[in-house]
Amino acid sequence: MYDTIIIGGGPAGLTAAIYVRRAGLSALLCEAAVCGGQIINSPEVDNFPARPHVSGWQLAADLQAQAEEFGAEIKYAAVTGLTVGEKSKTVHTSSGDIEGRTVIIAAGASHRMLDCEGAARLYTKGVSVCATCDGAFFRGRETCVVGGGNTAFEDALYLSGLASKVYLVNRRSVFRAEPKLIDALRARENVEILTPYLSHRVFGENRVEGFEIKNAESGEIVSLPVSGVFAAIGMVPATEAFRGAVELDSAGYIVTDEECRTSVPGVFAAGDVRAKSLRQLVTAASDGALAASQAASYLATL
Repeated sequence: MYDTIIIGGGPAGLTAAIYVRRAGLSALLCEAAVCGGQIINSPEVDNFPARPHVSGWQLAADLQAQAEEFGAEIKYAAVTGLTVGEKSKTVHTSSGDIEGRTVIIAAGASHRMLDCEGAARLYTKGVSVCATCDGAFFRGRETCVVGGGNTAFEDALYLSGLASKVYLVNRRSVFRAEPKLIDALRARENVEILTPYLSHRVFGENRVEGFEIKNAESGEIVSLPVSGVFAAIGMVPATEAFRGAVELDSAGYIVTDEECRTSVPGVFAAGDVRAKSLRQLVTAASDGALAASQAASYLATL
């Protein structure tokens, strides 16, 4: 039985593993695919303290190496459920059950897809959720980004250096993005911001050939001659496996207190998976450290 089982190998989970091992406790980290989380898709990270202009992949690799150097074990298996017992917690995975005295859920979140005709059918055929991953395929062509937050503006800025034209479409006339990003995008000559418009239809046979948007006020349909449509409309927390085991909010995020404690003693949540106001790399790492510290404190009381 492990002292702590950590679910998820992103920055929150890897940081938690480091801090659990630094506390002298045994730690097993379960990751379904590749360690690093969303950050591995970022070509450059410049908002993490003391590590400016580092690639997301390199930062993730360094975090994983540090966790393993401290002695954390990593098991590559998908977590399918969690059963909470009086003295232990059972994490159900695609390769068997694992017992732990405490659990830190750091499963992260995934990109929300466009909810309009043609989006699912043409996903990976011009519809994408990652501009930095797929933007190079649209060099010299017209593209569109849907969303109004920091990610949407960052994606549009990135694409403006590759595409001949970038449309940014938002359903409201106000944006959630930082003013600095808004000003930077408005200064790009090949960018056009369209509001308030809703996604209506992505069309094309075997690839995206255009994108129809609908004015939220007048109902007017406008067709954009784009070959790439990038969704930046939020995230979906990876919490379905924990539904019924811990308390979730109306959006599906895990409810915690300020110390990352969930509704179940001995179970903690860290990073993008928990309900909070800011989801950034630095807050994920902070959550991981805090959750690990709280797990150690909890174990000391047993």
